[in-house]
Amino acid sequence: MPELPEVETIKRDLEKVIVGKKITEVCVHQAAVIRQMSVDKFRKGLEGASIKNILRKAKVLILELSNGKSLAIHLKMTGQLVYPGGSPKSRVSFHLSDGRQLDFNDQRLFGELHLLDDWRALKFIQGLGPEPFDISEARFKEMLSKKKTKIKPLLMDQAFVSGIGNIYAAESLFRAKIHPERPANSLSDKEKELLFREIKDTLNEAIRYGGSSVDDYVRLSGKPGGYAAHHKAYGREGKPCLVCKTPIKRIALGGRGTFFCPKCQK
Repeated sequence: MPELPEVETIKRDLEKVIVGKKITEVCVHQAAVIRQMSVDKFRKGLEGASIKNILRKAKVLILELSNGKSLAIHLKMTGQLVYPGGSPKSRVSFHLSDGRQLDFNDQRLFGELHLLDDWRALKFIQGLGPEPFDISEARFKEMLSKKKTKIKPLLMDQAFVSGIGNIYAAESLFRAKIHPERPANSLSDKEKELLFREIKDTLNEAIRYGGSSVDDYVRLSGKPGGYAAHHKAYGREGKPCLVCKTPIKRIALGGRGTFFCPKCQK
């Protein structure tokens, strides 16, 4: 699933090419991705409106429109936005006033498109915890001190802290040298401080490289992000740790594959 760096990358790419353009036509090829309203109402609410602004809340993209409505796009596992589009496999195509189209692709139909009068009313957004960039180190330490949950699943809990998924939880914990099964409240103050810094540094670094293309994620251009080549733990099972040469181990934790160094991470 695209995480904060991937969605932020798409947001920044979108800002460069579609802001100010009018949606002239909406072609819905698969109604399953339209949520909480009819296809006809969805189309009518978008056609003729211009794209004023683009926001990101955790893993959700929000296109604010000139008619006061907002289009919230949750890519989920396999969703993609591609511009200029034109793929015959697109689920929804947004034709724009520049003669090009923005395609929403989603092979497995997990993604969601919501047209809202107020994007803040979206249930998923209402349930989000703060993003790592929106809290202080002191607040992060306080949050961890109250939790007995294992640290890796806790970092992936969007109600606790939003935007971090499997990839960046693994990478941040490796960089902070913290074992993914440690209870959150067992971390020392120094470990909490280091983890907080590494989370933000990892996310920022991933954004600079355009995100990680390990499954279906692509940038708006359709090209892959470049950060997967810089992963230190995620996806490196059996390969030597870049610090100590011990083979990276993979375990199942919270229903997800978890990668770590059994020697470096304590």
